[in-house]
Amino acid sequence: MAVQKPSIPKGTRDFLPTEMARRNYIFDTIREVFRCYGFQPIETPAMENLSTLLGKYGEEGDKLLFRILNSGNFLEGVSSQDLDAGNLPALSARMCEKGLRYDLTVPFARFVVQNQSQLVFPFRRYQIQPVWRADRPQKGRYREFFQCDADVVGSDSLLHEADLIQMVEQVFSRLGIRVVVKINNRKILSGVASLIGAPERVTDITVAIDKLDKIGLEQVNAELRERGLPDAAVVALQPVLALSGSNQEKLACLDALFEHIPDGREGVRELREIFDYLATMQVEVPVELDLTLARGLNYYTGAILEVKALDVAMGSICGGGRYDNLTGIFGLPGISGVGISFGADRIFDVLTQLDAFPRETAQSTRIMFVNFGAEEQRQVLPLLSALRRSGISAELYPEASKIKKQLSYADARHIPLVAMIGADEAASGTVTLKDMQTGTQQSVPVSGLCGLLAAMER
Repeated sequence: MAVQKPSIPKGTRDFLPTEMARRNYIFDTIREVFRCYGFQPIETPAMENLSTLLGKYGEEGDKLLFRILNSGNFLEGVSSQDLDAGNLPALSARMCEKGLRYDLTVPFARFVVQNQSQLVFPFRRYQIQPVWRADRPQKGRYREFFQCDADVVGSDSLLHEADLIQMVEQVFSRLGIRVVVKINNRKILSGVASLIGAPERVTDITVAIDKLDKIGLEQVNAELRERGLPDAAVVALQPVLALSGSNQEKLACLDALFEHIPDGREGVRELREIFDYLATMQVEVPVELDLTLARGLNYYTGAILEVKALDVAMGSICGGGRYDNLTGIFGLPGISGVGISFGADRIFDVLTQLDAFPRETAQSTRIMFVNFGAEEQRQVLPLLSALRRSGISAELYPEASKIKKQLSYADARHIPLVAMIGADEAASGTVTLKDMQTGTQQSVPVSGLCGLLAAMER
C-alpha cells in the first residue's frame, strides 16, 4: 500500500529557516517602530467565543470565520430531524461555541472590556499574532496569516490617525518599500448614501464599492443592483466614484455636495484636520483621498486607510481606521479607538518580489570553526564558548570531514566567516579567518578574535 504524501491545508505555508529569518526581520522592524510611539505589547488567545466574533465583520466576514466543533460529542442534543433539515447556521450554532479569531481588533475590544481596571487610558497596544479566515486561497491571500496591529483606545484626538500614517512612513521606509496611503472616512460614505437617496443602504454600498479595485466598476454596479439599490441611486453614485483632483479639491467638492448632510460635512472636516497634522509633521509618504475606499468591516466609524505597494501588483499591505464604539457591544460604551494593521505575509511577498531583503537576514551563524579532529576540537571549544557568551553566534562543524565539504556547508548556510585552528595555528596561538564572500584570509591572535568580531558587528 502506497504511503500517502504528507501535506498542509490549502492557504497555509511552511517557513524554512531563511524564510523565518526574513519574517523576523519584518516583525522586528515593525515592533521597533511600534515601541518608538509608546505602544505596549499584549497577546490574546487564538480562539474566541463565537458570540465575541459573530456580527462584527459583516455578513461576508461571518461566513469566513473558522468554527471549532465542541469538545466531546458535538452532536449532543442534535436530532436526526435537525440534520435532515440541513439548516447549517442553526446546526453550526449548536455544535460550535468557539472560533479562530478573524482579526486582532475585535478580540482587542473584548480584552479592553475584560481588563479595563488594569489599563491606563488612553491605552496604546501592539499585537503581533496569526489570524485565520476561510477565504479562497490565491496570490497574496492566505487562510492563516500574521497581523501586526497597533491601536489606541480611550481618545477621540485625530492626532492618532496622523501618528499611524507617520508610522506607516517609517515602517516602509526602513523596509525599503515605496508605498501610497489611501484614505477616506466612513462619515463621508454615509453622506454619499444620503446624497443618492439611500441612507439606510450604507452597508450595502460600502461592501460593494470596497471591491472596486478587484472586480471593476461594472460588476460593482451590478452588485449594487443585486442588493436592491434603485437604478437612480446607482446612477447618482457614479460622479462621486469618479471624483478627481487634489485632496483639497476633492474635499471642497464634497463640502459643497454635503451642504445639508451633517455626517458628510463632519467626515470632510476630520480629513482636513488629519491632512493639516500630516503637513505640520512633515510626513512625506503620499496620502491620497480615495472615495472608493470603504473597508468592508462594519465596526469602522471615522477615518479609514489602506496602504499599497507602488512597485508590486499586490492588494493592500496595511490598513486600519477609527472605531468609535466597538467596546460598546461588550458592555463598555463611549470608548473610541483607532488602529492599524500591517499584513506581514503580504509584506514578505512584496520584499521577496523586489529582492529587497538585506543579505544578513539569512545569517543565523556569524562564524563557523572548521573541525580538524579531536585534538583541534579541544583548542576550539573554549573559544567557541567565549564567543557565545559575548553574544556572537558561532558554531563548530560537528565532524572532521573534508575541508571542501565544511566550506560548502558554511556557504550554503550564508555564514560569512570561517575560522581555522589547525596544528600551526594552535602552536602560534592564532586563528586563520576566511571571509566567505571575498575569499580573503587573515591571521588573528586568539586573544583578539572576540574583540575583532564584536567590532565588525557594530
